Amino acid sequence: MKMTKLKSNRRTFLKRAIYAVLSLEVLYVFTNLLKKNNKDESGEGMFDAGNINFIEKDKVYPFGSAHFYLSRMEDGGMLAISTKCTHLGCTIQFNNNKDRFVCPCHASAFSKNGEVLSPPATRALDIYPISIKDNKVMVDVHNPIRRNKYEASQLTYI
Repeated sequence: MKMTKLKSNRRTFLKRAIYAVLSLEVLYVFTNLLKKNNKDESGEGMFDAGNINFIEKDKVYPFGSAHFYLSRMEDGGMLAISTKCTHLGCTIQFNNNKDRFVCPCHASAFSKNGEVLSPPATRALDIYPISIKDNKVMVDVHNPIRRNKYEASQLTYI
């Protein structure tokens, strides 16, 4: 009889522990969803990419922690290009020797402005909005812009 009561107590304890952990996980997920919705209003979604005076023309700068590359063109225009390939979502890399973005998964290639150079990707890389405040380049990493092709109007200038 003691053995049955002991098993019953253990089962009850484990069930309650599992329910408690699941409840905490659900609460955590909903809390994070609410925080993400409020970030845009508070301005927390902006990533400081540095002082505009230190970002050289005709160069590409990786910002791995924020999942974008800052590409500055010869004329001074800038694009914050997503690291996510538009084919299947693999993380692209910039090849300095070939002066292009390359997807290691399926060999799609993209120019410095994110335009498709070779398939299987069929559209340009997504970009993020850029603003300049007090000579700092601020990138809105929470609002990617989906685009089909590169257009000069997508560049941000001082």
